[in-house]
Amino acid sequence: MDFEVRIADWKSDRRAIRVIRETVFVDEQSVDPEIEWDGQDADCIQAIAEDRNRDVIGTGRLQLSGKIGRMAVLQPWRGHGVGTAILECLVEAARETGLKRVFLHSQTHAVDFYARHGFICEGDEFQEAGIPHSLMKRGLR
Repeated sequence: MDFEVRIADWKSDRRAIRVIRETVFVDEQSVDPEIEWDGQDADCIQAIAEDRNRDVIGTGRLQLSGKIGRMAVLQPWRGHGVGTAILECLVEAARETGLKRVFLHSQTHAVDFYARHGFICEGDEFQEAGIPHSLMKRGLR
């Protein structure tokens, strides 16, 4: 399964990003679209994964605060390293912007995934968009 990850251009890639996030968050997880589309995307660094046909298969974003979020991979591509590649791209983008740490709100089922990438849970579990989450942080070198 060949794919590539790159930093996206929100203006030209937003339609593809929206399709991925609508599919994963709104359709699969029943997240309210008003929560999903928070108006912050234009101010974020966006990463997208594309298959060899240039179809977008995953996405994630980095806010200027260091928050990584909106990590979404289409179901057929899960378990093939796409999420890891997107996360690594966003962590590298954070380093390049001079951030000293990144953090995220992990859905509890994904805590182990982020822990494998150096993120550490902090605090109690909480609800976000009706889904249990954990705050996770990672320092950058």
